[in-house]
Amino acid sequence: MEWEIDDESAVRALLAYVSDVTRALGLSGESSCVQADTSRLGAYLALDGHLPGFSDRDVALLWEEGRGWSVAVESDSAEPPFVLARLRGPVRPEPVAVARWVARLNLVHDDRELLAAS
Repeated sequence: MEWEIDDESAVRALLAYVSDVTRALGLSGESSCVQADTSRLGAYLALDGHLPGFSDRDVALLWEEGRGWSVAVESDSAEPPFVLARLRGPVRPEPVAVARWVARLNLVHDDRELLAAS
C-alpha cells in the first residue's frame, strides 16, 4: 500500500505504532525515527547491544511499508544498513510480538562483554 505524502493520519498512525514498539522493547526512543518520503513510510529504531559475529556494528530495527520489521547492522560507509533477518507475519504485528522476536536475537550488551572478559 502506498501513502500519499500529505496523508498525515498515516504518518501519525505509524508514529503511534513505533512508539508502542519502542516501549515494548524498553527503549527510550531517543535513537528512533519515522521516515516519510513521497510514497513510502518507514521507521528506524537503534537497538542496544550487538549481534554475535558483528561486535563492531550497531544494530537497528527497521520497519518498511509492505515488508514489516527487519533487523540490520550498520555499515561503516554511507551505504544503507545490511538486513540480516525479517520478522515473518503481519506487516504491523503487535508490539509485544516484535519485542519477543528482538529478545530471541540474543543481542550482546557491552556490559556482558566486559563481565565475560574479566
